[in-house]
Amino acid sequence: MTKIDVGVLGATGMVGQQFVSRLENHPWFNVAWLAASERSEGKQYADASAWRLPTPMPDAVRHLTVDACIPGRGPKVVFSALDAGVAGEAEEAFARAGHIVLSNARNHRMDPLIPLLVPEINSDHLSLLAEQRRVKGWSGAIVTNPNCSTVVLVMALAPLQRFGLKSAVISTMQAVSGAGYPGVPSYDILGNLVPYIGGEEEKIETETLKILGSDGGRTRHTMVVSAHTNRVPVIDGHTMTVSVQVEAKAELDDVRAAFQGFVGRPQELKLPTAPIPAILLRDEPNRPQPRLDSDFGGGMAVSVGRLRTCPVLSFRFVALGHNTVRGAAGASILNAELMHAELQCLS
Repeated sequence: MTKIDVGVLGATGMVGQQFVSRLENHPWFNVAWLAASERSEGKQYADASAWRLPTPMPDAVRHLTVDACIPGRGPKVVFSALDAGVAGEAEEAFARAGHIVLSNARNHRMDPLIPLLVPEINSDHLSLLAEQRRVKGWSGAIVTNPNCSTVVLVMALAPLQRFGLKSAVISTMQAVSGAGYPGVPSYDILGNLVPYIGGEEEKIETETLKILGSDGGRTRHTMVVSAHTNRVPVIDGHTMTVSVQVEAKAELDDVRAAFQGFVGRPQELKLPTAPIPAILLRDEPNRPQPRLDSDFGGGMAVSVGRLRTCPVLSFRFVALGHNTVRGAAGASILNAELMHAELQCLS
């Protein structure tokens, strides 16, 4: 097939670099345009971007000239790694100009006309796009992916929906890469734990209900979510302990089978970056661990372990996902793959 040209907004930052890296040799998409702030405009990408990933900068983008984030200049499809401070207005301007924006920013996640998409869970929420364009008058569109902790949680909760989700209590242990570069000062995080991440608990508690809700997320799920968020001295991989109350009577073997049998729409469609399996249930008593398990499924899978009954709620377990892959760039790319496969709206 002829590849679809795509662009990256905020291409020089950490998430932007993840987009560039993960789109290298993608079978459907070709990075043809990179955009960033005024200080990078006009420079070659190799000069404008202080590359911080462990994999080399792709040769195909090294000599691309970085453009300004101006709607109309880039291709139809753009992945947005823009900071939330500028993403709101910029992404809307691109949508008005006819671009399809796959956004990693928080600004539009809770807009009732914009899908907050996790393809394995709520692919039907793409039905919002027709109404989004009609009501907002955009010739393009915006589709968002969740907060980097929310996506791990909802992936782990999705197999349990068959039992009726009533409530959940979550404590996260979030990697420093989630704070961006340069992130948390070393004196604050080394040998330490910071029990506060601004706005993070609220994102988990609200985004979860939209993703698991109906009518494109406009009717929120009725479960109650209580989140505690902590920053820990781990580079990549958000880990969380989860206790969940379900409505139906279920045995531990039933829950185990639900995790092991979980298959989402990306797996059915065999999308290029869809992890198989989407959820890895581990039996070892000391797994998952971020150093050992974050990269499973190319960083796109969620690992679940220590599954057991809970003396207060119904069941408890540990969940882990890669925060800058499944929780950021990889999620947006999978969203784009789903849109292309289901709607053929990107070309």
